[in-house]
Amino acid sequence: MTQNPLTPIPPHSAQGTDPGALDRGTYTQLRTARNEARLELDGVWHQISPRYVVSQIVQNLIFIVVVAVIALVLTFVLDQPWALIPGGVIVLITLITLVILPRQARAIGYMLRADDIVFRKGILWQRMIAVPYGRMQLVDITQGPLDRAFGVSQLKMVTAAATTGVQIPGLTQEAAEALRDTLIEVAETRRTGL
Repeated sequence: MTQNPLTPIPPHSAQGTDPGALDRGTYTQLRTARNEARLELDGVWHQISPRYVVSQIVQNLIFIVVVAVIALVLTFVLDQPWALIPGGVIVLITLITLVILPRQARAIGYMLRADDIVFRKGILWQRMIAVPYGRMQLVDITQGPLDRAFGVSQLKMVTAAATTGVQIPGLTQEAAEALRDTLIEVAETRRTGL
């Protein structure tokens, strides 16, 4: 006897499953999104949070300290003076990155249009990507420990084509959740075949 996958399984079926087993011994309430706001498909460029720059500066300064400590330990404790050269180059490149970071952050933006979301980034090498709503397969929000401390998130959209995956860094948690919910809702209404 085959069962329709949409028909609910009775509480005590022939297979002996207990529907209450899924929730027994688990947390009583799942943490949910803070807002239920839906964004308008307004065709206006939206920027990221300035807290993203602060978060990135702190992360890069921690990286510089780690590289400097490793280079100094190799040089003075293990008598490897060559370690100062690659350590110095890495620190210099990271400092240059820190100098241009605020300008790079101001160049990041996204626009919700009627049929797609457009993402732009870059100063010298500018990149602009349009992702049709109907082609989105996954919308994911990611936060590292420092990002959480500064209240910023990264929203990632995955499509069937790997080259059109988009990551929008530096969104506030509220903006990331609202954008995710809007993208999922609009994508469901515009789903297209592959």
